[in-house]
Formats: sequence, C-alpha cells, structure tokens
Amino acid sequence: MKILVCITHVPDTTSKIQFTANNTKFDTTGVQYIIGPYDDYALARAVELRDQTGGTLTAINVGEAETEPTLRKSLAIGADDAIRVNSFPKDSFFVATQIAHYAKEGGYDLILMGRESIDFNGGMVHGMVGELLGMPSFSPVMKLEVEGSKVKMAREIEGGKEYVEAQLPLIAGCQEPIAEWKIPNMRGIMSARTKPLKVVEPVSQETQAEASSYQLPPAKGSVKLVDKDNVGELVKLLKNEAKVL
Repeated sequence: MKILVCITHVPDTTSKIQFTANNTKFDTTGVQYIIGPYDDYALARAVELRDQTGGTLTAINVGEAETEPTLRKSLAIGADDAIRVNSFPKDSFFVATQIAHYAKEGGYDLILMGRESIDFNGGMVHGMVGELLGMPSFSPVMKLEVEGSKVKMAREIEGGKEYVEAQLPLIAGCQEPIAEWKIPNMRGIMSARTKPLKVVEPVSQETQAEASSYQLPPAKGSVKLVDKDNVGELVKLLKNEAKVL
C-alpha cells in the first residue's frame, strides 16, 4: 500500500506571536516551528499501517527551504521519503492543488493529513484534495483500520460518533485518538539524514485568498479572587460583572 501523509510546518503553541508592517505580515523572529499536532496523529497512524501492511510511506509539505527540518523529523518518525513542494503555502486551495498534482502522479492508495492546521485552522485542504482527485474524503477521523481494500473509520460528529466504511483510495483528516504520537529515537534521527528528501517545483495556480491584516486577541483582564466561604460575593460578581447569571 502506498501512503501519503501531508505535513504542515506551524508555530509551536508556546511561541510568542507578533506582527509587523502595520499588522499585515507575520513576524517569524524567534518562533519555534513544529509538525502540526493533528498531522502528528496522521503520521503516527500511517507508520503503524505501513508496518502492518507493507508498502511505502511518503511525507509531503508545501513550503520553502525552512520547512525541511520539519520534514526531516517526519522521516525520523518513520516516513520512507519526503517531498517538499518549493513554494510558500499561499492559501488552502493552492496547497490542495500542489498535493493533488503530486498525489495523482504517485498513485497513492491512502492520503492522510491532520483535520486542520493549527495556524489558520481552515480544515479545508482534505476536502479540496478529494475533489481535485475525485476521491472520497472524511474528517475528522478518530479511528482508521484497513482490511484489504476496505477502510473502517470512526468520525466525530455533533453529539456522538459515526462509523463509516469505504473503499481505497481515500483521504482522511485525522485527529486524536487515532494513534499515539511517536517520538523519534536515535536510530530514526540518524537514518533520517540519509533518507531521500526531494524538492519539486509547484504547478501554476492563482491565489484565491490572501490575508489583508492580522489582529492579536485582546489581553486577558485581571482576576478577582473570592474566598471559598463567600458565596454571596461570588454570585454577585457572576451576576453583575461576568453577567452569566
């Protein structure tokens, strides 16, 4: 089975976010980047499936040269090879177009990615890739098992879970608890240095959307502490200031 896992290169949630150029550009100074957490789940499950069924596992990222350490980490975790589409990820449709173009040429049976990236939280790429390739896509997928050409999945829906069966090939946007995150061991880190990482040029695609400006959330307000025995004061504050009663 040929598996393709889509990797995002996103700021660590502990990084301090700032903007420049009158709040029109993201300031990358001092920002630590990681594999998107939802993509980590997808990659972990892909490694398990590759080990169970055989075949190959390729990681792909649409990004410029600075994303290569993130791709190398995916190789250390277990991907066999990696592809970097040499372009800034302009918008969701642009990214989906690049992934679909490469996936079509590669003839992959299963394409996994996170349910969304944690920088823009769009959650659109898996559906767009499915449409471009004429393949069914499912998200968010919490459980995924492959039995021959059949795939059994559990999806999170409003108020419960939905159990789905479909035939390969397909696309899944993954989330916990589909697998446990895998931490690269020393052997994986050393082998990642020699695994192939291919850089390909993007196919032409006009930008469909672009950010006009950014805005930080409002600063957190002060906290009022109420003695545990002063229930009346707590009720008063919840009613008159928080206005939740």
